[in-house]
Amino acid sequence: MGTLDWIILSSTLIFIVSYGVWKTKGSKSVDDYVGGGKDAKWWTIGLSVMATQASAITFLSTPGQAFHDGMGFVQFYFGLPIAMIIICLVFLPIYHRLKVYTAYEFLENRFDLKTRSLAAILFLVQRGLAAGITIFAPSIILSAVLGWDLRTLNIIIGVLVIIYTVSGGTKAVSVTQKQQMFIIMTGMFITFFFILGYLPADINFGKALKIAGASNKLNIIDFSFDTKSRYTFWSGITGGLFLALAYFGTDQSQVQRYLSGKSLRESQLGLVFNGILKIPMQFFILLVGVMVFVFYQYNPSPLNFNPAATEAVMSSEYAKDYSILQEGQERLEEEKKMAQNKFSAALELKEYSAVEEAKQEIISLNIKDSTNRAAAKALIKQADDVVETNDKDYVFIHFILHNLPRGLIGLLLAVILSAAMSSTASELNALGTITALDLYKRNTTKSLTDEHYVKATKGFTLLWGVIAIFIASIANLFDNLIQLVNIIGSIFYGNVLGIFLLAFFFKFVKGNAVFFAALLTQLIVFVLFYNLIFIHPTGEEKLGYLWLNFIGAAMVIGMAIAFEGFDRVLKKPPLRN
Repeated sequence: MGTLDWIILSSTLIFIVSYGVWKTKGSKSVDDYVGGGKDAKWWTIGLSVMATQASAITFLSTPGQAFHDGMGFVQFYFGLPIAMIIICLVFLPIYHRLKVYTAYEFLENRFDLKTRSLAAILFLVQRGLAAGITIFAPSIILSAVLGWDLRTLNIIIGVLVIIYTVSGGTKAVSVTQKQQMFIIMTGMFITFFFILGYLPADINFGKALKIAGASNKLNIIDFSFDTKSRYTFWSGITGGLFLALAYFGTDQSQVQRYLSGKSLRESQLGLVFNGILKIPMQFFILLVGVMVFVFYQYNPSPLNFNPAATEAVMSSEYAKDYSILQEGQERLEEEKKMAQNKFSAALELKEYSAVEEAKQEIISLNIKDSTNRAAAKALIKQADDVVETNDKDYVFIHFILHNLPRGLIGLLLAVILSAAMSSTASELNALGTITALDLYKRNTTKSLTDEHYVKATKGFTLLWGVIAIFIASIANLFDNLIQLVNIIGSIFYGNVLGIFLLAFFFKFVKGNAVFFAALLTQLIVFVLFYNLIFIHPTGEEKLGYLWLNFIGAAMVIGMAIAFEGFDRVLKKPPLRN
């Protein structure tokens, strides 16, 4: 990184923090601090909702996901637009009518205090873990690539977020997210066009897509019914739908964004805006990853994109074996480049047989490439079984640092850190609010002032910020960061969504039945995750994690209805003769 990169990076981060503090100073009431003054316009809500979900993990992991596995990950979002419509028609009107600050207030009105507290605690557990990961994600990658101290990075990101989140509450999160989304998307578009410019002169965008397609990177939709596959059309519109319903409809980090709307209509328009733009945005980010793949068909790439992994194996007794693999990879890359040129020439001549022949050669070379990279991972694991061999999260940052011009590197690093701050701010804001209002206030017998609860919310937000930094400091990578966040969510979200669906649509079910059904469901989901999805030595998964959302929701609804039925039978007086 050069001086210009540091100037752009530091000035961007300082501006965001200062702007957030300045715009929201003086929030002294719960309505202002937690509700954001209830004056947000639909575009602020829409951008805030998008920015909350689009963490640094999105911009680090998603391109790497596409680089390795293609565009199929976009199916994960297919249920989102449907979820937005359902939330606008069912969830939002109830939240606005009851004038709640948190989603879980509604559960006490419908059921009882213990059900509200249980749902709030489940949220705190999963979102507290996620907050740590959203800090940890950019920290570990920037640490590995730039040589920065990991713990210091965790603290810097956490402290920057804490400053304006504690200071201004919900409004501070919302107003800064507009600027963050502008910086993020500007950086991604500039990068996309730079990648196209770096391709050979005869490779335009259309031909680049065909090159990616020849390597099966553009297989967007999978209609198979294979439940072991993580991403299919069916898992997207079922498991993905339930995950989106739970996340946007019951997760306070999102609910708090649109409850700050000036009116019900503004909140609904904000969610519709998110529903319309979210899939195209994710599609574009995946497309950036695919273009990075095309770029590396013509340019050398490391056997493993994680520099810490390469350093570990090269300083071990396996260095010579790894060097032999690298030499073989270099020869393979030359063959791949020639095969791509042959494929491109065949496309120009429009000779079907020549195109198919070149395509088969590319597929064969890709298999050899995968075999080489797998052998490299095995050597790295032998050299150091602690270092991360899965390099999906390092692909994009490697491209940025080794290929983009000075200045733009600083902007892209600002994009990554802005996204981390944006998502973490929403999470800390929600964690502090839930702890203060759903647990502390509701279980306090004393009558305290509004100003006291604002101070309490700030204190709990600060506490959760410290906890998130601590979690980030002890976290570790698991497969792919964007998948890790969604896996954690899927473990809890289905159960919580089921509780809300019971509250909305099953009026005869009471609090006790829901409470015990939710406890049992959560236990069963943990068992299912451990036995069917948790990575075993074989590396096989028996169930895609998205299905946990559907299973959790269906299970808690079914058990609650059964418990309520049993309870009514037991309480029914005996018939007289």
